[in-house]
Amino acid sequence: MQALEEKLQYHFKNLALLEEALRHSSYANEHRGANFFSNERLEFLGDSVLGFVTAEYLFAKHPTAPEGELTRIRALLVCEDSLHEVAQRLELGKYLKLGNGEESCGGRTRPSILADATEAVFAAVYLDGGISAASALIHRVLLDTEREEVAEEKRRDYKTILQEFVQRTPNQTLSYRLFGESGPDHDKTFYFEVLLNGGAVGKGAGRSKKEAEQMAAKDALEKLTDQR
Repeated sequence: MQALEEKLQYHFKNLALLEEALRHSSYANEHRGANFFSNERLEFLGDSVLGFVTAEYLFAKHPTAPEGELTRIRALLVCEDSLHEVAQRLELGKYLKLGNGEESCGGRTRPSILADATEAVFAAVYLDGGISAASALIHRVLLDTEREEVAEEKRRDYKTILQEFVQRTPNQTLSYRLFGESGPDHDKTFYFEVLLNGGAVGKGAGRSKKEAEQMAAKDALEKLTDQR
């Protein structure tokens, strides 16, 4: 654990918190008689800690950005891919405690398990050292100019952002439908709508079908974000 603390640049007063953060539910289920929790509770708390720290960072860095824009940037910064990348750099996989079944199925490299463990570690640092310690860690490993530039690039791909946004709720289905076109063949305008579970949630127009789909996704993102 000392090597991991060095990577985190944080030394725990209560090392049991870090151990809990790395204990997957599959391991806890196989050791039901033991007096410990899996990392699910810490993951729950870590999600909120991460959300707050990221929101505070974006609020200060983008003083004129509207709420919807801040929400979309935050979603990209704290998505599973970003957390998985952090876990890989910290080598969290080799410290995880997994059940035998999860171990044999490659759980140490599974993005969802690693992303969840990352959030649990954030919570462990928060409980051990307070919000300042957790914020310092999150800024070190996740919130920097380079990553926000990557998020900025992704932000232009509204279809991807919309897909990630709706995947927060299970069993959501997105689809795109061409509902009209106008103009001569050499200068057409296409009209698309995006459907969420079969219901229209956004419309867009463009000189290509791809552009029209992106504009429909942008419209849907704005509307769905405003509803939250």
